[in-house]
Amino acid sequence: MSTVIRRTAPTIVVAGAVMLMATGCLAGENAASTSESTGEWSTDTLSIDFATYNPLSLVVKDQGLIEKALGDDVDVEWTQSAGSNKANELLRAGSLDVGSTAGSAALLARANGSPIKVIDVYSQPEWSAIVVGPDSDITSVADLKGKKVAATSGTDPYFFLLQALETAGLGVSDVEVQNLQHADGRSALDGGSVDAWAGLDPIMAAAEVESGDKLIYRNVDFNSYGFLNATEEFLTDHADVAQVVVNAYEEAREWALANPDETAALLAEVAGIDPAVATTVISERSNLDVSAIPGDAQLAVLEKIAPVLVDSDAVTGGQDAVDTALDTIIEPTFAEKAAG
Repeated sequence: MSTVIRRTAPTIVVAGAVMLMATGCLAGENAASTSESTGEWSTDTLSIDFATYNPLSLVVKDQGLIEKALGDDVDVEWTQSAGSNKANELLRAGSLDVGSTAGSAALLARANGSPIKVIDVYSQPEWSAIVVGPDSDITSVADLKGKKVAATSGTDPYFFLLQALETAGLGVSDVEVQNLQHADGRSALDGGSVDAWAGLDPIMAAAEVESGDKLIYRNVDFNSYGFLNATEEFLTDHADVAQVVVNAYEEAREWALANPDETAALLAEVAGIDPAVATTVISERSNLDVSAIPGDAQLAVLEKIAPVLVDSDAVTGGQDAVDTALDTIIEPTFAEKAAG
């Protein structure tokens, strides 16, 4: 097994928070202030996701933090996302106002024309690795050449796989990628229909314990941050409610950091996994103790992933589309206000 590479999340210092990015942001903060003081909101519905790969979403939902802040005037509609690709599909279709993805998946969606922006950073996880079965003779990335590998296209595990292959001088054409949703990828591995799987926690952690599956390649630097994204239309028209969502996430973060055992128990319940597995995910692989404000640290990771996106032909507009997405994907003002 390769050495696990770890890093410490840098503290993001945002200078001049009052110098907001655009007039629309100023209008958004004014709208938030007005609605909070009058008790009237700009919408009567909010569509938002929760996901087992986003522990803070579970806390926000379980404790009813958004509902408490909005009161009876806004109907909060919760949808579970099975993966970043599914959250992106719902955001693009307008079925979600706010959805949680990996940073790489958000960049891919934005580069392909989905009008989303990241408004909060919920984690800096090590949630992906290359996984093989307990009796596999595959011990390194190089051994994957010519093998069948399950991965969910458009998600962090897929881009983790591409980056991992590159370390061994391989490309995606050197393996046979089976595009399966995360849980189906584990099933395919355990059933023997694929040789390896680009896994995602907490499913991956459960596979280690329940099936004896092995992580043959880990690298935290190949995992992007956890992004909370919102559609541009929602941010423009309902900035007051968007601010409530980000505020709730920061309340949930404080609670989760102070109550890791309870957070793990909640994850175990929602994901249907053993509490010990959930504890491993929360204590060792989630890293919720990061700045919520999206900025340079996240862009630095995305800039490393960008060439992988371009080379994989996943972006219709190529390099120009990715560059434009990098320039426009961040919207830090909501997290700045929540932190302030």
